[in-house]
Amino acid sequence: MKVLVIGAAGMIGRKLCERLLKDGRIGGADIDELVMVDTVAGDLGAGVTFARHAVVDLAQPDAAAKLIAPRPDLIFHLAAIVSGEAERNFDKGYAVNLDGTRALFEAIRAIADYKPRIVYTSSIAVFGAPYNGAIADDFFHTPLSSYGTQKAICELLLADYTRRGFFDGVGIRLPNICVRPGKPNAAASGFFSNIIREPLAGREAVLPVADSVGQTHASPRATVEFLLHGATLDGERLGARRTLMMPGVPASIAEQIEALRRVAGDAVVARIRHVPDPAIMAMVAGWPASFATPRALALGFKPEASFDDIIRTHIEDDLGGAFVS
Repeated sequence: MKVLVIGAAGMIGRKLCERLLKDGRIGGADIDELVMVDTVAGDLGAGVTFARHAVVDLAQPDAAAKLIAPRPDLIFHLAAIVSGEAERNFDKGYAVNLDGTRALFEAIRAIADYKPRIVYTSSIAVFGAPYNGAIADDFFHTPLSSYGTQKAICELLLADYTRRGFFDGVGIRLPNICVRPGKPNAAASGFFSNIIREPLAGREAVLPVADSVGQTHASPRATVEFLLHGATLDGERLGARRTLMMPGVPASIAEQIEALRRVAGDAVVARIRHVPDPAIMAMVAGWPASFATPRALALGFKPEASFDDIIRTHIEDDLGGAFVS
């Protein structure tokens, strides 16, 4: 099997590639070739004969066609400009998130007798207020950000190109990914991770919203499992609705903090400082917080049991099993 990962240098991309390199197979099939693509050089897979890196900007002309020329059997499309950056830079957001994705889909369509499986990562940003209870897969799309609009359009394209038989697409609509390792990024939702990651590392974290704000969360480990499971799903079971809302753990900021207190103690929690940010508060007000995911659960996607488990997973996977108390 030939596997292509676009967006391999991102946080989820790296973790997915690490897993593919470790397993060397997916869905019972050996990986004969793994190509890891991003706009920056990667450093994974040294000495692994079936893996190689490519530095490619999907938004550039002919980039997609070159990537698709070897006819990968499975494509993970994770590349995107994150929410905050897409809102600040309108042109860049549309060039990468929409135009790059459309170019990929068109490059596949241009090859006769070629129908790969595409696993595409979408976002809860495709939804917009007003809400009334938990949001289901078929809740109407009224995004309130450029990022959400770009993702919503790509979900529709994924379904239509699949319907027309150009490829077999599976959309994975992710909840908030928490706890994200590394440095804070430009995502507007970054504070959900920051208030856990930074205190565990001995650093102060700024909370820009009220602790009553809630969201549904999944760990990076669970997210990789979502992607791998999506890669092996029977497309017939999905039908025409190709994008699935992933399950997760609903928790308010206050509940996150109490979970952190249970796992790590009062001294760690004391490193969180509340500094309201009106711009972030306004953006968060348009986000849905809870979801009904019966389709994903019935198809075998599995979330964590609690936010405590999400914190423990971060400590185990990204902190070597220890934190600064």
